[in-house]
Amino acid sequence: MSGFFKYPKGYKSLLSFEETEKAIADIKEFFQTYLSAQLKLRRVTAPLFLKGGTGINDDLNGIEKPVTFKPRGMENITAEVPQSLAKWKRLMLAEYSIPTGYGLYTDMNAIRPDEIPDSLHSYYVDQWDWELATDSSYRTIDFLKKVVSKIYATLLATEFLVYENYPEITPTLPEEITFIHSEEVLDRYPDKTPKERESLIAKEYGAVFIIGIGYPLKNGSPHDSRAPDYDDWSTETKPGYHGLNGDIIVWNPVLETAFELSSMGIRVNKEALLKQLSLHHCEYRKDLLFHRRLLNGELPESIGGGIGQSRLCMFLLRKAHIGEVQASLWPDEIINECILHNIRLM
Repeated sequence: MSGFFKYPKGYKSLLSFEETEKAIADIKEFFQTYLSAQLKLRRVTAPLFLKGGTGINDDLNGIEKPVTFKPRGMENITAEVPQSLAKWKRLMLAEYSIPTGYGLYTDMNAIRPDEIPDSLHSYYVDQWDWELATDSSYRTIDFLKKVVSKIYATLLATEFLVYENYPEITPTLPEEITFIHSEEVLDRYPDKTPKERESLIAKEYGAVFIIGIGYPLKNGSPHDSRAPDYDDWSTETKPGYHGLNGDIIVWNPVLETAFELSSMGIRVNKEALLKQLSLHHCEYRKDLLFHRRLLNGELPESIGGGIGQSRLCMFLLRKAHIGEVQASLWPDEIINECILHNIRLM
């Protein structure tokens, strides 16, 4: 089985099972409260499933298929379990008439059956999905950086909360996050893979926001794949640089690797959507509900993203496996390896 597997030698959790459960609750309550104040977000309730065929559910990198089922009593309807709620949140901004400069967040639980389970990934995903209403004047790199800095300030505050409650977990994050474009990362490490580049740059700075993920770089390949219909990854921001989106990545001292905590970005407007649908050869989506409404000017401009809850807890509590902070399903080989390396899965 391919994927990221690392079992640190001599690993021992810094917290007991009971302490871990309490710490998870404390982190989640504090982080979402602080974040909502930073970004002026209102909490809304997330759907557990969506109507298929509307274009509202996300296909992430463009290939993942959602879990589906046929609801009893609803003829000709297929329900889909969300993989993320990027497009649904934008619909809700319009539905709730949320004004520019304000937004919403939701506690989302998802199933990603095509995920490869490993030390960092699970079939089960829990994240805070958030979306902030904007207008065309917000479509700048400077505004993107401003929002990222507020999210990072929330992360720093939460790291301090953990340290106050559990002094054995010392802070490791730098005071400021470093912004760098994916083209610049490629220039530094032209012979490395994207994941290798991420680890090298994260180790150097401690915390980075890699800008511009989805558009082909000068080597012909994108830093990573992105679906065409939520983040704007195609707008040219300066000669040779594309994208109003990116990932928050920190250096994980336990696993000694780059560790993604959030994927986010300014969302597509009409022009970016049409361009990205064409680049991905999926112009047929223009006829789906979400895409029709966006192209008809019925949805607000926005910026948004997802922040992994289990990922955040895993990082802040210095855990070696994501299964130490979430209850999920694991292949027998992973369970056996974790037992051998003193990793207790929930």
